[in-house]
Amino acid sequence: MRANVFRGVGRPLMVETIDDPTPGSAEVVLKVGRCGICGTDLHRTEENAATYADGTVPGHEFSGEVVAIGPNVTSLKVGDLVTAQPYLACNACSHCLSGFPAYCRHAREIGSPGQPGAFAEYVTVGAPFTLKLPAGLSLSDGALVEPLAVALRGVLRANIAPGSRVLVLGAGPIGLAAAYWAKRAGAGQVAVQASSNRRARFATELGADIFITAREDMSPPEAAREALGGSPDVVLECVGLPGSIDQAIATVRRRGMVMVLGACMVHDQWIPVRALTKEVDIRFSYNYDMREYQIAIDALDAGAVAPRAMVTTTVSLDDLPGAMEELRGFSSQCKVMVAPWE
Repeated sequence: MRANVFRGVGRPLMVETIDDPTPGSAEVVLKVGRCGICGTDLHRTEENAATYADGTVPGHEFSGEVVAIGPNVTSLKVGDLVTAQPYLACNACSHCLSGFPAYCRHAREIGSPGQPGAFAEYVTVGAPFTLKLPAGLSLSDGALVEPLAVALRGVLRANIAPGSRVLVLGAGPIGLAAAYWAKRAGAGQVAVQASSNRRARFATELGADIFITAREDMSPPEAAREALGGSPDVVLECVGLPGSIDQAIATVRRRGMVMVLGACMVHDQWIPVRALTKEVDIRFSYNYDMREYQIAIDALDAGAVAPRAMVTTTVSLDDLPGAMEELRGFSSQCKVMVAPWE
């Protein structure tokens, strides 16, 4: 099959021919319909603590059609349109049985070294962590489920109270999805703060009440407090760059909540006493479980399709390397999808 392969920092992904996958006993093979480009894909092709190994095929936000089934699979059939968590696991431990295979000691992440991802024509997934798409949803919708579930878990862990002020730092797809879920969780005001206004319209379409950009006359925390009419009760940090957690601590109210969703892959620092004297709760959110995947699917199926606004373009496997390089700069794109067969 054709796939986009990582061949080193500073080099675009390479389109190569690699072996077609075959399913294990509890696995299925998907013909990839759509795969989203994630910010993590960009960061892990750069020099940091989580850089991909040479030969990795990235891609973990995907949907597709079942084309081959392992001998022990009874829940799926050839032709089903599905999305799946990007993990192959033991399917028997407490983490797997609770729908959270990421913490299985035997987990293999799809789109990581040794387990080809969905920047390819086909991908192998674990049947226990695969969900059928309702008839009304597209393959593009299916590829949005993964980032929606990431944001949903963060919002649920933040315990947002009805009517509260919520600030989202970052206007990438995870930040936008966090704003979407925060509003649906009952937040009274949701503001998205970013370094530029190029994604302001996406934030508005996904439910944000306020969009905040940099100002010369005040610091980012001051600008956020002015826009919200006070300090936010919850700050959802969705940037993942050094200094973002420190900014969140400086902005949140006393005894407020900072929920970290941003995946910073280099050393960061903040002054703990600033959080200590405000008694700030700082929590981290990683991944999702099957319940959160299903909630994301159900929301889209029920007509809450605002997240579709994030999808700005769809590219082929051949155009994917260029699209990724464009996203590293000051791009007007938001969520770019890959369609391997188009």
